[in-house]
Amino acid sequence: MIRILVTCVSMVSITAMVAGARGGYGMSMFAAQSSPPDPCYDENGNPRRCIPDFVNSAFGKDVRVSSTCGTPASRYCVVTEKGEERSRDCNICDATDPKKTHPPAYLTDLNNPHNLTCWQSENYVQYPQNVTLTLSLGKKFEVTYVSLQFCSPRPESMAIFKSMDYGKTWVPFQFYSTQCKKMYNKPSKAAITKQNEQEAICTDSHTDMQPLTGGLIAFSTLDGRPSAHDFDNSPVLQDWVTATDIKVTFNRLHTFGDENEDDSELARDSYFYAVSDLQVGGRCKCNGHASKCVKDREGNLVCECKHNTAGPECDRCKPFHYDRPWQRATAREANECVVFLACCDVSRLTGTVSRFLGYHEELLEVCGPSVGFSVVLPDHKSDERIVQKGDVIKPLGSPCTKQ
Repeated sequence: MIRILVTCVSMVSITAMVAGARGGYGMSMFAAQSSPPDPCYDENGNPRRCIPDFVNSAFGKDVRVSSTCGTPASRYCVVTEKGEERSRDCNICDATDPKKTHPPAYLTDLNNPHNLTCWQSENYVQYPQNVTLTLSLGKKFEVTYVSLQFCSPRPESMAIFKSMDYGKTWVPFQFYSTQCKKMYNKPSKAAITKQNEQEAICTDSHTDMQPLTGGLIAFSTLDGRPSAHDFDNSPVLQDWVTATDIKVTFNRLHTFGDENEDDSELARDSYFYAVSDLQVGGRCKCNGHASKCVKDREGNLVCECKHNTAGPECDRCKPFHYDRPWQRATAREANECVVFLACCDVSRLTGTVSRFLGYHEELLEVCGPSVGFSVVLPDHKSDERIVQKGDVIKPLGSPCTKQ
């Protein structure tokens, strides 16, 4: 049988770690005076919940679309109404002409109401065909709203989806339709209860053809959800607002009913989707343990974690800080990760392999609630190594003594 010693840092090291994490001990007076206050700690150096700034996470990002006009160049007509009179003003969409192009980049550029830029689909992509807009946020965000400002009439039917796994799977966020049951097999304006508050509903609001331009559709992720007032204590809603990607599907165009008349070609050239602005308002998801997100060495967006946490979303404890299980910070409790104060002796036996990255219930059961673990390999290099389920673990006492 191979003996593997699981040990931890000394009490001196623990003190140094805690001091370093809180920016307390070891900081010079000059550094303390010159550094801006850390939102994750109060004036006494005690940890507190902190969150990144609220942003439009769609701004400047690329949007993948399934249809864009202009390749080849094509005619489109904008409908206007004055009283009972309806007229069409026709133009050309041409992807090769900067003055006549309507690319996807116009969805997330700076939205200037005095100089609108509009992405535009091909003409008459009508049900059962659809047009999709897909946006990757780059990491997990907690989404507050999704909004679209239209240059064309708003869709008769559209759906918003979210992904939590970078586009591998999708779940519905919200449906809009004048015929919810027919289009999405959903009742119109169903009541939201605690039992279904993590489910998408369908509404016929914001589905009128009027206005012919400038209409808005804005979906609030928490509006009407019963547990929204107690969000800190609602894992269901915390999961509900989390997304890595957003997809909008335009399912059916509004028409005047003239698309099959004698001059149907002119009519069909008047029906398309056009959007001047796509916004996804929210915060980088850091579980209350970071005040900002930054780019890592690979260029990926990650939380700048505090409170001895780690991971892209500060969703686990740092090595050597496993004295209690990781928890999300709340308005009342920072729930910082704490260095461990006890040791265990591990005798490796055969069993199912699991990655030893943090707090494990099977270790807790044997070693008690005030125990955290790190493995010292035979070459004495501390590392997060593979521990097998079924290992024999025996407490060696607390606090740790140097092994």
